[in-house]
Amino acid sequence: MNHPIPPVFDSNSEILILGSFPSVKSRETAFFYGHPQNRFWKVISSVMEDDEPQTVEEKKAFLIRNHIALWDVIGSCDIEGSSDSSIKNVTVNDLDIILGTADIKAVYVNGKTALKYYRRYTLPLTGRTAVCLPSTSPANAAWSTARLIEAWGIIRRDFSDKITDY
Repeated sequence: MNHPIPPVFDSNSEILILGSFPSVKSRETAFFYGHPQNRFWKVISSVMEDDEPQTVEEKKAFLIRNHIALWDVIGSCDIEGSSDSSIKNVTVNDLDIILGTADIKAVYVNGKTALKYYRRYTLPLTGRTAVCLPSTSPANAAWSTARLIEAWGIIRRDFSDKITDY
């Protein structure tokens, strides 16, 4: 299965967040973190002290406004449903599309699966380490939304004095 969602970024993006591969629901909605139980949008909007976007257009505008580039590590793979543990035959996305355009200051991955494939395939190509944040997936039920917001707050703490105002 090929990745069906293009990356969201522009030349002002400074933060890169990478997931693993879109869930069935995200593939159906044709945008990142489309499952209603995924807490990504609630968490990242809280961290950035911004309104939680609802529509795809609002989500794209939110990302651009907050200097965030968003994509996934995996460009194509064999996957059963949304199960990260079933992922096989991985080909990674070419991050040069983003890194060649934007001045990305830090890379974050959403969960351990994204970190696993980032370290295996992408790190050797980019030489850029990634900070692993706890997954916002509903499968990560051990983490409450409040705990996720606290952990993901590293993005705001890292960038509170670095994000350029345009």
